[in-house]
Amino acid sequence: MKNINKIVPKHKDLIQKINAHRTLGHKIVCTIGSWDMLHIGHLRYLNSAKEKGDILVVGVDSDRGIKSYKGPLRPVIPEGERMEMLSYQHCIDYITLVDDVDKKGNWQYGLIKDLPIDVFVAVDGNSYSKEQKVNIKKLCGKLEVIPRQALSTSSTDIVQNVIKIHLLDQLGKLKK
Repeated sequence: MKNINKIVPKHKDLIQKINAHRTLGHKIVCTIGSWDMLHIGHLRYLNSAKEKGDILVVGVDSDRGIKSYKGPLRPVIPEGERMEMLSYQHCIDYITLVDDVDKKGNWQYGLIKDLPIDVFVAVDGNSYSKEQKVNIKKLCGKLEVIPRQALSTSSTDIVQNVIKIHLLDQLGKLKK
């Protein structure tokens, strides 16, 4: 059974919870991603993020947002199911939907503008532009960039490999 107490859809409700943790002296860590087709790299990353503080808040990009930056065929897993999958992970304290991409596909920083975050964790690579990293630092105080946790596994690679296997199978059938 999923831990529904971890999923907090409304940011105003999440702010209340996070403020209570801050009152208790807890260090708040946040990360955001698509979490499409959850794999070992995601789980290693989330556990590493949790080590940066006491409370880990995970933002889940909306289906609409993912389509804007990964194309019309993504995500593979709908947002509600992605949030539920994350709710089973012990290292995560709260999960919320992030749906603040403008019409041009630019992230508006809504979650990290709203929440009092001590550390924002990002993966090393091209997930965030230099400008976005500067903005994140301004909004959160500290940006921790950690290396990719699975060098040979990514959701995009998984999708591409499945398509290649299917196409090769279909080509093989055509040759017979």
